[in-house]
Amino acid sequence: MPSFDEVLKEAGEFGRFQKRVFFLLCQTGITFSFLFASVVFLGQAPGDYWCRIPGAAELSERCGWTLEEERNFTILPLRLGNGSSKGECERLDVVWDASVSCASPLAHYGNHSVGNLPLTTCHDNWVYEQPHSSIVSEYNLVCGSVWMLDLSQAILNLGFLTGAFTLGYAADRYGRILIYLLSCLGVGICGIIVAFAPNFTVFLIFRFLQGVFGKGTWMTCYVIVTEIVGSDQRIVGIVIQIFFTLGIMILPGIAYLVPTWQGIQLAISLPNFLFLLYYWVVPESPRWLLTRKKGEKALKIMHNIAKHNGKYLSPHYSEITISNEEVSNPSFLDLVRTPQMRRNTLILMYAWFTSALVYQGLIMRLGIVAGNLYLEFFISGAVELPAALLILVTIDRIGRRLPFGISNIVAGIACLITAFLPEDIPWLKTTVATLGRLAITMAFEIVYLVNTELYPTTLRNFGVSLCSSLCDFGGIIAPFLLYRLASIWLELPLIIFSILAVVCGVLVLLLPETKGISLPETVEDVEQLSSHFGKCVKKWKHRDTNSYI
Repeated sequence: MPSFDEVLKEAGEFGRFQKRVFFLLCQTGITFSFLFASVVFLGQAPGDYWCRIPGAAELSERCGWTLEEERNFTILPLRLGNGSSKGECERLDVVWDASVSCASPLAHYGNHSVGNLPLTTCHDNWVYEQPHSSIVSEYNLVCGSVWMLDLSQAILNLGFLTGAFTLGYAADRYGRILIYLLSCLGVGICGIIVAFAPNFTVFLIFRFLQGVFGKGTWMTCYVIVTEIVGSDQRIVGIVIQIFFTLGIMILPGIAYLVPTWQGIQLAISLPNFLFLLYYWVVPESPRWLLTRKKGEKALKIMHNIAKHNGKYLSPHYSEITISNEEVSNPSFLDLVRTPQMRRNTLILMYAWFTSALVYQGLIMRLGIVAGNLYLEFFISGAVELPAALLILVTIDRIGRRLPFGISNIVAGIACLITAFLPEDIPWLKTTVATLGRLAITMAFEIVYLVNTELYPTTLRNFGVSLCSSLCDFGGIIAPFLLYRLASIWLELPLIIFSILAVVCGVLVLLLPETKGISLPETVEDVEQLSSHFGKCVKKWKHRDTNSYI
């Protein structure tokens, strides 16, 4: 019986059918990037805000004050008494009641001068210049509660981490397209609940769940695309990530046009419901069906692919070789049980962790400079496009492993140089740091492709999801690592990033080359692939030794 790759070649490895499915699933990259980076706009600083004195609202209504007049009565005495206070996190420890004079409300306190009036910490009486414009003003995430904004992003990353384990496992057990569609539904529903959350606790719970389902959509669509194309076309996985970058560039436009955080949240969540229409146009992965002993369904899909590609499967393609491995549910032990699988898994986990940590660390360091937030965010996304173009130019010419290793090493060297460049030439410092960001972006995008190609079909979705969970862990600790080390020495984080990236660059060179090789179907295929790589290295070393004799 022919193998799946032989049937795929006959049906068309990247014909009209695959191009259509590929384009449809690429849209997931846009919506996932919305979720990934939305906190920048959901949590915008609300502008000026100040703390209202208890009873001030009733007194203001009785006296006919405008909001500006009430603010003057509240803030100006505070500034006179304590010039460093702006009335944002503290207020005068007084209460305004019916006995207070409209003309001079503080005169009620007799001989107390303004400077002697006691102060107290503000808790829940803030007045915002732009109320409900962000979750900061909606849930009072200011002053002592400002850390809760960071918590909201950490919770999202925790959701990504949970989704990598749970939905990655489910996709390998129950099917790619089923988990993809359920994840899209989950992202949409949770997104709506987040937009109308009555309190911050509900907001966090459903933002966590949105992260879980969001990771399910992103990882599963990536695996589906990779499994329905030929070995020479698996570079389409890089193009999906270009759509992620496009989402980063589109997001500030949405935030600019929509004035409230609820509107932004709905705008980035509702498109996920459109993906439910894919039920009728995106099939289950035939590779996965074969691993579950469902050869007839896989063959039916292959006939449909051939038909849409304008081809016809020969009569002898009446059956496809089915995996001899016993159908079982994937587990972590499957990823480390054999020598080559264990080596690949450990290196890939470290590569995911390093890519995420350095990538997010460099973004936070370069940051969004003072000025137009929307324009600067757009530019920060646009600089990532050259990384994808460099991958497309090189990866099918010289392979995966070399660009993967070099990009990590270049990123590490760029971080090291940036750390020791003098501050009086900021343009050069920024240029080298940007080079480091481009290099680590390349590494981040290549790890997706290599991770997919180094796992067998029986474990592919689970393996990619599990390894990529280290990316989410890196995202969680990146801000803490950056800011804690920077408090010791501003450039110390760059030194750590440099060491991590260079070590990663050396380690990934130990992975086997997957350029032009069929996707492994079983663990045995992975072991043979790695053994073949080892023999090639030994043969090359032997030939190199002979050249000196």
